[in-house]
Amino acid sequence: MKAVIMAAGYGTRFLPFTKAVSKTMLPIIDKPTIQLIVEEALESGIDEILIIVGANKEAIIRHFSEDKILEKKVENNREFVEILRKTNLSNIKFVEQKVLNGTGGAIMLAKEFVGNQPFLLMFADDLFVGNGKPVSKQLIDVYNKTGKSIMGCMNVSREAITKYCSVEYSNKDGRVYTVTKITEKPKLEEVKSTLSCLGRYILKPNIFDACQELEEKNGEKIITDAFDILSRKGDVLAYDIDGVRYDIGNKFGYITAVLDFALKDENYSKQLKKYLNIDK
Repeated sequence: MKAVIMAAGYGTRFLPFTKAVSKTMLPIIDKPTIQLIVEEALESGIDEILIIVGANKEAIIRHFSEDKILEKKVENNREFVEILRKTNLSNIKFVEQKVLNGTGGAIMLAKEFVGNQPFLLMFADDLFVGNGKPVSKQLIDVYNKTGKSIMGCMNVSREAITKYCSVEYSNKDGRVYTVTKITEKPKLEEVKSTLSCLGRYILKPNIFDACQELEEKNGEKIITDAFDILSRKGDVLAYDIDGVRYDIGNKFGYITAVLDFALKDENYSKQLKKYLNIDK
């Protein structure tokens, strides 16, 4: 299975940093967020990755490319050599979304790369830590059992659901829901479900046909609307993700990710807990 990572967009909420650098390069301690997303895909058994990038693409491409000068400089340091080895990934391809016409437009850039096979779609704004198993692998396992498109979902607050999408369903079997309708950014009084799809999907090639049907809203095609088209045909399941999500698309979500990762890192945990006056 292949993976497609959405990493375009201007990241205006992180200006001035994103004036020159993609927000996906924001570091979680010492790793760019995009590297953690790629590592999740690799740990889930993915061997080919396409990253859809925006105008500030240079740093992302350089990060996953060889740097002979730097490698020569650190060749006597095994730790640094290993770190660089993990970023020299020839199985990553890039395509630039030159016209920012929404997620429904961006996914069409992956059609040739994907071909006629199901694929993993990952949004770089969403960083997950799975409980015992990478979140993408959780979704792949459900797809292998059901053969249907799978949306990674979580329940959010009624206030938050108006910023995301609401996933309605007819029945539930464990962590798996049969989806009947998906509403992007619903009005609070219209919310019927607080289940929301959040950044991880296993999609079949029919997603491209659904995106072709979309009409632009304020100059953009929204891929959530394509999910709704497929759900009405009975071809979409939702999976309640077993793990923790960090919304890297906003500043507080990014800050909490850095703190949580640092608190679990043996190199920083003790000092950070002391600094924050945390007893345990």
